[in-house]
Amino acid sequence: MTLRIMQQTEKFEALSAPRAISLAEAFWYWLKLGFISFGGPTGQIALMHTDLVEHRRWISEQRFLHALNYCMLLPGPEAMQLAAYIGWLMHRKRGGIMAGLLFVLPSLLILIALSWIYLSFGDVPVVAGVLFGIKPAIVAIVLAAAGRIGVRSLRNGWLMGIAVLAFIAIALLQLPFPLIVLAAAIAGLIGGRLLPEKFQPGGGHAGRNKTYGPALIDDHTPAPEHAKFCWKKLLMISAAGIGIALISLLALEFLTGSYHPLTQMAWFFTKAALLTFGGAYAVLPYVYQGAVTTYQWLTPEQMIDGLALGETTPGPLIMIVAFVGFVGGWTKEIFGANSLFLAGIAGACVATFFTFLPSFIFILAGAPIVESTRHDIRLTAPLTAISAAVVGVIVSLAVFFAEHVFHFSQPFAQWDLISFAIGIGAAFAIWRYKLGTIKLLAACAAAGLVVSYLPLV
Repeated sequence: MTLRIMQQTEKFEALSAPRAISLAEAFWYWLKLGFISFGGPTGQIALMHTDLVEHRRWISEQRFLHALNYCMLLPGPEAMQLAAYIGWLMHRKRGGIMAGLLFVLPSLLILIALSWIYLSFGDVPVVAGVLFGIKPAIVAIVLAAAGRIGVRSLRNGWLMGIAVLAFIAIALLQLPFPLIVLAAAIAGLIGGRLLPEKFQPGGGHAGRNKTYGPALIDDHTPAPEHAKFCWKKLLMISAAGIGIALISLLALEFLTGSYHPLTQMAWFFTKAALLTFGGAYAVLPYVYQGAVTTYQWLTPEQMIDGLALGETTPGPLIMIVAFVGFVGGWTKEIFGANSLFLAGIAGACVATFFTFLPSFIFILAGAPIVESTRHDIRLTAPLTAISAAVVGVIVSLAVFFAEHVFHFSQPFAQWDLISFAIGIGAAFAIWRYKLGTIKLLAACAAAGLVVSYLPLV
């Protein structure tokens, strides 16, 4: 074993660091990643690790995990933020913006096409049958997400208690999601002072110290000039980002009015973007409350269908906001009855722009200062508590989906037992065989298509 390690070390020492990567070369990689980044944040992060750490050696293992831990502290999709972070580290602001945009744009275009097909042909038996099979799979996927986050986040009884209280607050008391996040943050702030050992951040992504040879950005590579913290840069970039957001919001309000759906979407998804601690599943209950209950841009059934479509496309799962925006613009006929497709595109683009803009601001402006304080318990304890609350919120989301998919709120005789059986099979495939999302959805879609033609359905 020792000899093998020595041989492996000599092999790595014989390797030379990769040559500098041009912006054009990076462009083609980030574009490719945008089209193949299936599997949710876990799969996307694993894919970037394989490509950028193991094969291309653009960045070392330690530097990759360092960037990932930073992105885990932020609201927003961590995989997209990680891509933007690495792009920023390699090619300054333009590299970060390019990597982040290319991570999102393919998914946006695909979801616009799928949303149009869904609204135009959703009642066609084949499409309805496919969705019949995918919906119960979504329930299983959400429960699996709660399990994965729970294993990482609920490391002691205090954090488990926060998760249970969060579930009760949103599922039974129907308290708004922002209030739950605030309460969890306060609990973490107090807990970090009284019981700091209970609110230390987990090491779900750390702990490994492998090497794959010299990297372009290696463990001991000095931070480039643009990555060093400077108050002037922080204030300038923050002001520019906030200015872009305000100008865009005010322009929409001036052109369409305060109560126009596009203006409402802009404000709503800006707030949603700042609450996405713990990933897309955590903020979906808030999106549901606003999009379905408050603004009535779509129905509960359409929300579930949108999540199903989001699971089948590359890119971050929070891209479901593009579906919500598309359906909202279409159903509200914001440009008239003869321009539904254009209205849907406008809604999808507005929802996407305001959801992802804060992530770019966080990466371009906040990376140096957040990195310098990421071990400070005063900052990490509230986020640890929020992560625990997120588990309870995600379980409540699974309960909500199960009620609508399986009709559990109805008498037992009206339960959809066939759909429930597909859901049980999907859950078993995830937990027992670790079946990937795409294969799972394809299998469930095929099952739904078959049973939808049976007289029992």
